[in-house]
Amino acid sequence: MRIGELAAVVGVTTRAVRHYHHLGLLPEPERRANGYREYGLRHAVVLARIRRLTELGLGLAEVRDVLADDAGKDLVEVLTELDEDLARQEAALRERRSRLRTLLDAEGGMPAEGPVSPELAALFAGTSHLSDSPMAVKDREIIAFLETAMPAGDRERMVASVGEALGSPGAMARAGEAYALLDALVGAEPDDPRVEEAAVTLAGCIPPGLFPEAGELDPDDGFLRAFYDDLAPAQAEAVRRTLRILAEERR
Repeated sequence: MRIGELAAVVGVTTRAVRHYHHLGLLPEPERRANGYREYGLRHAVVLARIRRLTELGLGLAEVRDVLADDAGKDLVEVLTELDEDLARQEAALRERRSRLRTLLDAEGGMPAEGPVSPELAALFAGTSHLSDSPMAVKDREIIAFLETAMPAGDRERMVASVGEALGSPGAMARAGEAYALLDALVGAEPDDPRVEEAAVTLAGCIPPGLFPEAGELDPDDGFLRAFYDDLAPAQAEAVRRTLRILAEERR
């Protein structure tokens, strides 16, 4: 058989056959006097086995182990590991589908910042009446970003703290007041008297768990600089003062 005939019989491409030659998975026959390679039944048997193994999900390095005479792993061991890996993937897929279903079935629909965790989506649903505030929208975007960027443990504490901030009596009214004060600072100068009022009001909305180490925030932190740059100058100054207030309170 020529290479094209071998590939057609086994149901692979000639490119795959040459790739298996290159990796040493499939023995390469000597060229005959006419310059062509002639493949025999043994080549077809080995190539068919390679196809079956790859269709099961084995990588080519694992296929090499199975095919090698001095294989470090026998076929049962390799397939057992593959089965365990597939079981982990199935569990992860079930978890992802469960989260997707929770998001799709949530009251109020998908938040504009979605997808976020079901817990955060539920919290955002309670602030939908604040969506006319540009600062509230920006705040939600930052919270969604932090949920993505934080390690798992910190993420859970952050979401719990946001829930605490929004769930206490009068929290929504205080948050609405803080957002309104910050929105009003667009176009104002950093020394505007309203900056201090906005900072004090905002500090009163932030529970201790949200910024437990506020006094240790690095003013040269790249993300913090980018955050300030995204605000109007007076808004950025209000946030800076808020963090200073929190730092003083939590010493």
